[in-house]
Amino acid sequence: MIEPGSTSSPAARPPVHILHVVGSLSPAAGGLSEAVRQLAPVCLEAGDGLEVVCLDDPGAPFLHDFPCAVHALGQSLLGIYGFSPRLWSWLYRNAARFDGIVVNGIWTFPGIAARFAARRSGTPYGIFAHGALDPWFNRKYPFKHLKKALYWPLQHAVLRDAKAVFFTTATECDLARTSFRPSRWTSVVVPYGINDPEEGERDSARQLEAFFSALPELRGRRYLLFLARLHEKKGCDLLLKAFARIAASVPDVDLVIAGPDPAGLQRKLQRLAEQLGIAGRVHWPGLLGGDVKWGALRASEALVLPSHQENFGIAVVESLAAGRPVLISNQVNIWREIEADGAGLVEDDTLAGTELLLRRWFALLGAERDAIAARARPSFLKRYAMKQAAPAINGVFAAARAEAQAGLSGSQTAVAQSRAR
Repeated sequence: MIEPGSTSSPAARPPVHILHVVGSLSPAAGGLSEAVRQLAPVCLEAGDGLEVVCLDDPGAPFLHDFPCAVHALGQSLLGIYGFSPRLWSWLYRNAARFDGIVVNGIWTFPGIAARFAARRSGTPYGIFAHGALDPWFNRKYPFKHLKKALYWPLQHAVLRDAKAVFFTTATECDLARTSFRPSRWTSVVVPYGINDPEEGERDSARQLEAFFSALPELRGRRYLLFLARLHEKKGCDLLLKAFARIAASVPDVDLVIAGPDPAGLQRKLQRLAEQLGIAGRVHWPGLLGGDVKWGALRASEALVLPSHQENFGIAVVESLAAGRPVLISNQVNIWREIEADGAGLVEDDTLAGTELLLRRWFALLGAERDAIAARARPSFLKRYAMKQAAPAINGVFAAARAEAQAGLSGSQTAVAQSRAR
């Protein structure tokens, strides 16, 4: 495993031009999209070049204000598997223009296409697994595990031949090695996070007002915030059941469950809330973005995420950046850092653990909760500001380019010496 701490700073090396490959840049697509969205402005600010190729509709409104060139090729032929002859052809023609290619996500066709194009052009490529090699998926979805095992020879080749397989935590890196065999690749753990929401012209009062305008019933109410894609791995059902058990003891506290619902889980969760007798205290605003999202974070008492598997947890880091504490399970891979910084509480990803998480929080005195909140933003600044990520990722490709140039120079010198003799 390589720790890229010695990577040279952008000022100490020539800029590199990097291509990011991602299935979609839609905000509703979740972590992979958000990762590229967060990285792009930081990469450009560092002086490096960046382009993105994706399978979105070229007319999609979320592409209009993207800070770098986006090559939107339209929908793939096989949906989630991303099979796209247009992507294959585009990478075949363009791979040589870049110093490096970063594929965001695995188990889909873009990784195969990028490997083929990179090998043909001699362009180094990297893979961001984004948690998809966590063995939790194998245990939870045994039939899908069987399909993945059949696909593994192709997927392993993509990982094995990459210049780097990027991981966001050492925990993710270690877990990935245990999912399938063989598991030979070059692991690189990079610092990761989000762009600082306090930079630029950010008006917290405006953000708060935007949120309360969207959900006026929460003005003056305390609430816990769940902010993530609605998916069974996120522990949404545990949160509802645990909240029902403690609701009577905190009658002035509500629960906000916000996020996109790609699998249609919200209706089932709403029925569960009705059965538990807490429907009137649970709010479902859907996907939140921009000022409304940041207002929701700033006004919350804490963010809560009792996930069964979470590679990183962008919403957790966003909460820290906004100065709000986090209540998370020990299956969120940054839980040790959160606990060490005293920026939140951690328990098991079970109903008993989630209930204990909430009871521990509400048992604290107001001053104790305020002290935890005060440690949230310093934790973000110390560990999760995205400015560290671009140099670490792009430095891998800058080093590869330098090695290639040195090798070429050495070969030319050897040829010249041979001719001289």
